Amino acid sequence: MGQKIGLFGGTFDPVHNGHVAIVNSFLDSGFIDELWIIPAPSPPHKSTDSITGYEHRKRMLELVFKNRDQIHINDIEQKLTLPSYTIQTIRFLKQKYTNSTFFLCIGEDSLASFDTWYKPDQIVEQCTLLVARRPGSNSKDVPKKYLDNARFVDHEPVDLSASELREQLQATPEKAEEKIPAEAMAYIKEHHLYQ
Repeated sequence: MGQKIGLFGGTFDPVHNGHVAIVNSFLDSGFIDELWIIPAPSPPHKSTDSITGYEHRKRMLELVFKNRDQIHINDIEQKLTLPSYTIQTIRFLKQKYTNSTFFLCIGEDSLASFDTWYKPDQIVEQCTLLVARRPGSNSKDVPKKYLDNARFVDHEPVDLSASELREQLQATPEKAEEKIPAEAMAYIKEHHLYQ
């Protein structure tokens, strides 16, 4: 029996304490042995003009999670053809790591809109959804075929928005500092990001 691997994708622009909290919840769930964090080079639903460079976002993740053996920052989407659709990432990884079982790690808010993703039916054929609960989120309207393939994880969300943090970093950086891990904050300052 191979490894049980969670896949957690996102823009991480920048990585913040909310990301750290959800990563811990996924790893504490008992469902997975490792978590692969996959920064998106160019998310299909976002304008690339406003996104911080891929190498910066990836490096911040590496710094924040560097001492965590169960966590790997995976740059697979940088190597696959764009746009970065989740289904093509999962298919590629399943072909490469044939003994591993994959779980797609998402928040309950993403589950609520999962039917709007690109080829959601094929995603749930390829892997199990690992869903971090969010107070106030309601999964009752989620189609049964997705709920049947979901495992729920206890999670105390940290209510942070990366877009609000980027605005704070421009206007009042000291307010943003407590919401961003120290390693990422030091990198942001060093490279004059979000100014």
